[in-house]
Amino acid sequence: MTSASIKSTSGPARRTVVAAAGAAGLSVALTACGGSDDDSSSSAGTSGSTAAASTGGTTGGDAAAGSALTTTAEIPEGGGKVFDSEKVVVTQPTAGTYKAFSAVCTHQGCAVKSIADGVINCPCHNSNFSITDGSVKSGPAQKPLPEVAITVSGESITLA
Repeated sequence: MTSASIKSTSGPARRTVVAAAGAAGLSVALTACGGSDDDSSSSAGTSGSTAAASTGGTTGGDAAAGSALTTTAEIPEGGGKVFDSEKVVVTQPTAGTYKAFSAVCTHQGCAVKSIADGVINCPCHNSNFSITDGSVKSGPAQKPLPEVAITVSGESITLA
């Protein structure tokens, strides 16, 4: 009796399996980091509001219209506040003028996280946006944050 090595030809080689798994993992990672470059989130804003008026613009966040967001006392002059669950950032560029923008960065869809020194900051790639009009102050983002319509009535700020 002789012993011969048994070689299976019924399946892929180990190298093929490992390469395929690596390619699949890379594909998932790139998809998760990808963004959209379409123009569906362009803004068409109007001027700011005073305490009893509303701002205009497109709805760029995911919050429901008429939802109470906050009070005017919660929004500092020259700053703002990010509302993560509503995906909206509300700012007060000058005393009594309130603006709202989508809290989703136009670069790759990360959520903006803070407002400092008159800019809205995205931590993913350090894009900065104006608290006055959502325009890009520094990139890599190329498009402004879409304006979100809000209503300011007395001390209450709600989504329009």
